[in-house]
Amino acid sequence: MENKEREYNENQVEGRNAILEVLRSGRDMEKLLVLKGNLEGTIRRIMAMASEKGVVIQEISRQKMDELSQTKNHQGVIALVSAHAYVEIEDILAIAKERGEDAFVLLLDGITDPHNLGAIMRTAECAGVHGVVIPKRRSVGLNATVGKTSAGAIEYMRVARVTNIVKTMEQLKKEGLWIACADMKGLDHFDTNMKGPLALVIGSEGDGVSRLVKEKCDFTVSIPMYGKISSLNASVAAGLLMYEVVRQRKFEKE
Repeated sequence: MENKEREYNENQVEGRNAILEVLRSGRDMEKLLVLKGNLEGTIRRIMAMASEKGVVIQEISRQKMDELSQTKNHQGVIALVSAHAYVEIEDILAIAKERGEDAFVLLLDGITDPHNLGAIMRTAECAGVHGVVIPKRRSVGLNATVGKTSAGAIEYMRVARVTNIVKTMEQLKKEGLWIACADMKGLDHFDTNMKGPLALVIGSEGDGVSRLVKEKCDFTVSIPMYGKISSLNASVAAGLLMYEVVRQRKFEKE
């Protein structure tokens, strides 16, 4: 339990002045926790700055804040900052161009388990994925647990954090990418053409890919199941599909 607590707090900043400095510095912030009912002066300014940057703001009780506080002098505000900086979609596409490769992007629609995100990033880095896209809401960010689980991949894998996954998909389509959605009712991935510029969408652990996102995909792909259990862990499913893309690109004859 102690180790988990340390991991959680590794990127935790407390106190009004310290958090103002984080916001001024431009460092990526995952979430801002504010004491419920305490919205005066400096706190209001902090919330306004955080809101402008698209940071998720959550009001919590004094008891909860006291429990989370590491310094025991939180002054009514705690920030969870990123373990690594985010990039823009353009930065991810630029890497593919620099390498002279068809773009290969992973879109994660609501992965909330940091161990899953870390594992996915680790496999993505090994499979030659150019970048990972996650939404700002209903998704885990680049926290310390993700960094640890990624086994160093967090240092090499570019991650973009976007407000709207659907709009990002439209942007990628304009750049010439096809969008493939992992779905249990999709076509068998062995029989699906996943060559060329591609964005692969992986859904959340519980609900899969959301309806709006699925509707925007060009086609769906599934992993055949031969046992009694009907689904795979999100990171395992992502790994299998990523390496099917690798197989088709690198080893399948034209």
